[in-house]
Amino acid sequence: MATTAPAIEREQTILGEAHPQRGRLAVLLRRLLRRPSAVIGGAVVLVFVAVALTAPVISPHDPNDVAARQRRKPPSAEHRLGTDEIGRDVLSRVIYGARVSLQVGVIAIGIALTGGTILGVIAGYFGRHVDTVIMRLTDVMLAFPGILMAIAIVAILGPGLYNVMIAVGIEAIPVYARTARASTLSVRETEYVLGARAIGAGHLRILVRYIMPNIVAPLIVLATIGVAGSILAAAGLSYIGLGAQPPTAEWGAMLAAARTYIREAWWMSTFPGLAIALVVLALNLFGDGLRDALDPRTLD
Repeated sequence: MATTAPAIEREQTILGEAHPQRGRLAVLLRRLLRRPSAVIGGAVVLVFVAVALTAPVISPHDPNDVAARQRRKPPSAEHRLGTDEIGRDVLSRVIYGARVSLQVGVIAIGIALTGGTILGVIAGYFGRHVDTVIMRLTDVMLAFPGILMAIAIVAILGPGLYNVMIAVGIEAIPVYARTARASTLSVRETEYVLGARAIGAGHLRILVRYIMPNIVAPLIVLATIGVAGSILAAAGLSYIGLGAQPPTAEWGAMLAAARTYIREAWWMSTFPGLAIALVVLALNLFGDGLRDALDPRTLD
């Protein structure tokens, strides 16, 4: 017996209700694919991630191998992007640098996202004196330029890659705290949150089940773009000697080492700089597309 149209519609409705999360992801993916800039940015980011994950396999040389007789050699068949001031292969160091820079960006934003979201949700949900204390604390942090605060934190903790991750993460916490607070303020007065309070749900249950899932979209977009900023900040700290220490292959440290030879060995600074520019541009393009895709005011 042929299936009737109403029966098909009922079946599709039941399936949609049974798998609402899958349906939302499908809609998000469809909206992302309709934005060429987001697709291009996401593809470039995936390429960098693949390069970082497969660095030991695709790297033509060990990034720390020194060849004194090959110092500052221009790009050639043996060294596709040339060599640096002590004969190390620039291509290999750029490839391994992708692993370091992406790791720094993701971990730093993980710290900022976790800390900022917790503080912002608590401030927005409980309000009153709790909100005042947390927001004044973020105001104090925002009073200092981000890079100066990161430098101060690294100066206290000491130079090093992991300390840079902590410093960049702490410096970015206020932005995530303010975003989470603003979203929480709008969500806490909705009917489903008021209903949960009416039936006696505890604060933790309301926060985890009703508040957090409904404020995550703007935080994800902010984090995606924030990774680009964290990579730039970490590269800047490494450039002034506070980040990755020799012989670690990191793009900012490579630029710092190449500045002395910028006239006679242009490739030493060009390719690490180009890698930074590409990954930051790609993350920003993808973040902008993700923001548009998650915006309920935009049409499918």
